[in-house]
Amino acid sequence: MAKLRPEDLDKITERMKKVMSLREGSGRAKITIHMGTCGISAGARKIMSAVIECVSELDTGDIIITSSGCAGLCSKEPMMTVELEGQAPVKYIDLTEEKVNKIFTEHVMGGKIVADYALAIGSEQAL
Repeated sequence: MAKLRPEDLDKITERMKKVMSLREGSGRAKITIHMGTCGISAGARKIMSAVIECVSELDTGDIIITSSGCAGLCSKEPMMTVELEGQAPVKYIDLTEEKVNKIFTEHVMGGKIVADYALAIGSEQAL
């Protein structure tokens, strides 16, 4: 394995700053990847990587990426929730990297829900 140079460390630091700012910032869109044990075993890490790649390519700075635990629908994992500013959240199920790319292009960037992959619109409320 090649030795790391100071320039390599600088590049890693900059890349991680971008990833962390995506998780901590505020923006017009928020994407939550469900990363409970069931989600991880179903492939949620690949989904998270695909989302980070989509967001990093645009470098808009106004899309938040975060994770959560199990959403209670283990058989539908991997899942993610997309929330656009001023709109109800949409929960997407049975995801693949290809589906993520389509959801990102059409819903996150275009504002059009991808009904073929969506389970529900809105949030559950306890009465």
